[in-house]
Amino acid sequence: MKQNNKFARATGNSKIDQLQFRLGAFGAAVPLLFFVIWAISTSVLQLSSEIGLVLGAIFGITLGLFFCKSKWADYAQGLFDGLAQPIGVVAMVAWFYAGMFAQVLQVGGLVEGLVWVGTITGFTGGLFVGLTFILAATFSTAVGTGYGTTVAFCTLMYPAGVATGADPTILFAAILAGAVFGDNLAPVSDTTIVSATTQNADVPGVVRSRFKYAVSAAIPTLILFVVFGGGGETYAQANIDSTTNPSGLLMLIPFIVVLILALSGHHIITSLTWGTMVAILCIVIFPVGTFGEIIRFNPDSDAVVEGALINGIVGYMNMAILILLIVAAAHLLRLGGTMQAITSALVKWIKNSVRRAELSMWAIVALLNSAITINTAAEIAAAPFVREIGEKYQIHSYRRANMLDAITSALGYIFPWGAPVLLGWSTINMMQDTYEWLPVVAPTSVFPFVFQGWFLVIVMLVAALTGWGLRYQGKNGEELTQPPK
Repeated sequence: MKQNNKFARATGNSKIDQLQFRLGAFGAAVPLLFFVIWAISTSVLQLSSEIGLVLGAIFGITLGLFFCKSKWADYAQGLFDGLAQPIGVVAMVAWFYAGMFAQVLQVGGLVEGLVWVGTITGFTGGLFVGLTFILAATFSTAVGTGYGTTVAFCTLMYPAGVATGADPTILFAAILAGAVFGDNLAPVSDTTIVSATTQNADVPGVVRSRFKYAVSAAIPTLILFVVFGGGGETYAQANIDSTTNPSGLLMLIPFIVVLILALSGHHIITSLTWGTMVAILCIVIFPVGTFGEIIRFNPDSDAVVEGALINGIVGYMNMAILILLIVAAAHLLRLGGTMQAITSALVKWIKNSVRRAELSMWAIVALLNSAITINTAAEIAAAPFVREIGEKYQIHSYRRANMLDAITSALGYIFPWGAPVLLGWSTINMMQDTYEWLPVVAPTSVFPFVFQGWFLVIVMLVAALTGWGLRYQGKNGEELTQPPK
């Protein structure tokens, strides 16, 4: 029997239900706490990278071994159980499809087409900043990648806006704010997928239910960008027209296909597959790109296979590994009783108040996002807490997913040590090689002006305090205005 148990653990067929840790519930939190400290430290020192965060997660998990009072074999099996959870795997596969879709749209010149729309309008100063926010929000909603939006718009719209009199700091903030909007609302966004799957909710229903929150934040955001976005120094025109091409607007067709299919209830993989196929077909039929840019074989390169499809997968590899490790570390919290201890403490404070329950969810998500530099990783870490508290008070899965995603999408693009902010900052730095006159905005200067992020955090806090939009979970998953008996 003992031999069979050892074989079961070695092959991953024996589930571990509980682990004992030195220092109790705190000891079980050591792997995740170490990762959080590592993430903060590397971000403040501007040494943050996805592969560096992966190493920090591995260090944290390894450190947890020395706090585990149970057998190390049981600790390892508990870790493997966490790695095998559907939450991380489903999100990972969806990211690969979303990454390929986004890369193919870029091959078709969608960004250049959107820039062309902006340049022919003649908008300058604050109007250009407002338009940039709208276009960034549109693009990020279509492709579901806030990171990709940040890079593309810092490359194209930032030089164009600065050249026409936009305030550089507000313009950079408008790009980040647009990325926030799409990261929060896009059906193909990684944060949307994670927030829905971790709360047992369907993506189309989640997107429909969160639209009012996103728009409530976007309206004052747009007004502020238009009002305060002008006043920048007007620089010499820097051949902006060469980076624009109206033919790229053809790529609006595939992302509309994805939006329609996703909002109609089709599985996200189905929606993305059809969208990618339509995009490839458009590129092949019309002269907006080449098939070689989508996929090609190059025996002289290390990768051998190159192009948009492989770039879409490779771009998420480190993130996929990181998310699996964060899921595993969060699972150790459950096995070690950390989540139960925190939930019990919160329940004592919450008592029978649904309002306090929602405030607790808001606070937990905000706290983890202030520490973890990659918003999806923070969302994965916060998701179990939100689910446990929300289910206890019968809060609907849509509401839980919205509370989780809105705060995560917002804060990920606000803090100066956040990965997207640093990504935009480094992109603008690189653009100085092309435009020597281009000013660089420091991450510490831009964060107060990411209005969509700040307003979204405030909107969800007001929703928690007032009960605006609160719905309860019925027996069959239906939305109820009153708690079920």
